[in-house]
Amino acid sequence: MYDALLAETVTLTGHRGDLIEAYSARPLVPGPVGGVVVIHHTPGYDTGTKEITRRFAAEGFAAVCPNLYSREAPGADPGEAAAVARARGGVPDDRLLGDVAGAARYLRGLSSSNRRVGTIGYCSGGRQSFLAACSLDLQAAVDCYGGYVARRPPEDSPIAVEPILYLAKDLGCPLLGLFGAEDEHPSPAETAELRNELRKHGKVHAFHTYEGAGHAFFAVDRPGYRPQVAGEAWQRILEFFGRHLSG
Repeated sequence: MYDALLAETVTLTGHRGDLIEAYSARPLVPGPVGGVVVIHHTPGYDTGTKEITRRFAAEGFAAVCPNLYSREAPGADPGEAAAVARARGGVPDDRLLGDVAGAARYLRGLSSSNRRVGTIGYCSGGRQSFLAACSLDLQAAVDCYGGYVARRPPEDSPIAVEPILYLAKDLGCPLLGLFGAEDEHPSPAETAELRNELRKHGKVHAFHTYEGAGHAFFAVDRPGYRPQVAGEAWQRILEFFGRHLSG
């Protein structure tokens, strides 16, 4: 782990040239280091997500988390911004891809970059990490309990997205999936659908489903937090990114 880090709010160029806020953290070393785009969960660009971004920097990666709600509620409290975004059906897929592509460009533009970039996302961000891995030039991707990949959201869901299972054939990098056995979105059955589709197309992936865990088991400030599971899952993530983003 690195002792000296630089963490700061930056502005990057996202979808259609929009300037959006992002949180950047990187080790103060000459490099070369790999990059990680952190895709925040539905509750938004919050303290917990920024802590995760700093954790990657402490582990030797340059990381950046774009604020996907920059347009809906610039400068607003994360909870307020998330409420506005949910009222509008969430983040459109094309815009998400433009913002993640911009975050990847930001990371590759750092003087310490080795040009290798991965994504990781939580909750809605897990789905979006899979979407990015099937659509952009990435070297690794992690899906942490991303729902609505294989099936549509319930009718009462505020998130208006369509299944993207059909994109499995386009997965362009190794994928790590981390899920809870007690989760409902995605349920173990949905996770199995995605696994089977990836197998059908010969895509490199590794899925782990944790017993005794439901949704949001990484979130330290939520009831679903499972410290032991989160610790084991963090080790898998760091080993995975170490293999695919280093060098």
